[in-house]
Amino acid sequence: MGFNFRSPLATRIAILVATVFAMAYAVADSFNIIIILALAGATLFQISHLIKEFEESNENIASFLDAIRFDDLSSSFKTDSDDPAVQRLHNELNEAITKLKTSRSEKDSEYQFFKNIVQHVGIGLLTFKKDGSIQIMNTAAKKLLRVNQAKHIDDLRPVSDVLVEAFLKLKTGGRELARLVLADETIQISIYAIELTLRGEVIKLISMNNIQSELDEKEMEAWQNLVRVLTHEIMNSVTPISSLAGVVEDDIKSKMDQPIATFNKEEMEDMHLSIQTISKRSQGLIHFVREFKNLSQRPQPNLTQVKVKKLLEEMAVLQKKELIDNKIKIVINIEPEDLMISADKSMIEQVIINLVKNAMQSFSEQNEKVIQLKAYLDEKTRPIISVSDNGDGIDPEALERIFVPFYSTKKTGSGIGLSLSKQIMRQHEGRITVKSKLGEGTEFMLRF
Repeated sequence: MGFNFRSPLATRIAILVATVFAMAYAVADSFNIIIILALAGATLFQISHLIKEFEESNENIASFLDAIRFDDLSSSFKTDSDDPAVQRLHNELNEAITKLKTSRSEKDSEYQFFKNIVQHVGIGLLTFKKDGSIQIMNTAAKKLLRVNQAKHIDDLRPVSDVLVEAFLKLKTGGRELARLVLADETIQISIYAIELTLRGEVIKLISMNNIQSELDEKEMEAWQNLVRVLTHEIMNSVTPISSLAGVVEDDIKSKMDQPIATFNKEEMEDMHLSIQTISKRSQGLIHFVREFKNLSQRPQPNLTQVKVKKLLEEMAVLQKKELIDNKIKIVINIEPEDLMISADKSMIEQVIINLVKNAMQSFSEQNEKVIQLKAYLDEKTRPIISVSDNGDGIDPEALERIFVPFYSTKKTGSGIGLSLSKQIMRQHEGRITVKSKLGEGTEFMLRF
């Protein structure tokens, strides 16, 4: 801001300088003491008024800073001063306060806008600090938990201790399912957590969603699939058993009506074949029931640190003879070579054996048959074991049902292997995924 020589401040400084020079001249020429005192008084008067004007400017700036510090934007500064510099200062201070008011108003509008969104969104949202104090609890969360108000996370313990413990233990990206028992119903809640930092303080954001209806729908669909498969398998065994038993019964009954029951060789052979078939189908039905029992009763995994390279090499050696007989090449690739997983070795071996056997059965007339066993870390440094082949691939319709118990794309398959593998991976808090393209091959991935 340039200096204005026409301002009252410039005039006052000029008068002060002139008064000082006059007083110095009077002292030097030994003027009358009264004149000297008068000039000294005039000098002090000019200095005091100059200081007063500087103090007023400082007070105005201090008032402006206090208004910002104490969030009071209602003050304003007079603009009727005779000094253009003061007028300009006051105008700029008033303009700054106006801009701050506008900015505050816009932020308040945005805050109310987002607050309304949070309150009306259909997913339950809850935020709380490290000390457990709750900042936000939207309408959906209150409705889901059936509470009117909660100021601290412990206020939700009467609703469910398990739920509160899940809130506290989950870290960023953590997910969990919790069963919530309310007065007249039991519901399943899906919980997702993320940790945020606001003004240097860690705040946890919890999202909650009632997935009971989706679970009920999936459960009904699973039961329908299970009943359909069980009906198909049992009817496949019981129908020929019943039919052949009826034939044998009729043959024996017809002979029993005769005085002397005799069977020729051909009749004996037919009866033997029928009984043999009944026996085989009965054994098949017993095997099916045993497989079902294995699927429904799995022990908890005994987790240890397993070296992936050694695991995959052992699996390749185990299948070596069958691979050679079928002219299938197996390739192992581990990155890094010292990759470790926390798993039950025997259970994971069972999964990999199932996948390798499926891969071996996926080939038809390929010139070069290759199965690849790969292990690596994904972008989140989580271990992945991949079993892939360049076989015939899986039909998209079959791909959707491939993990359904007892569903098999092979005539001789039990449909247990993949569903069992999925269950084992779930027990390891991991998952198994598949992608396939007809004519190009299939890849199963075990994500730990």
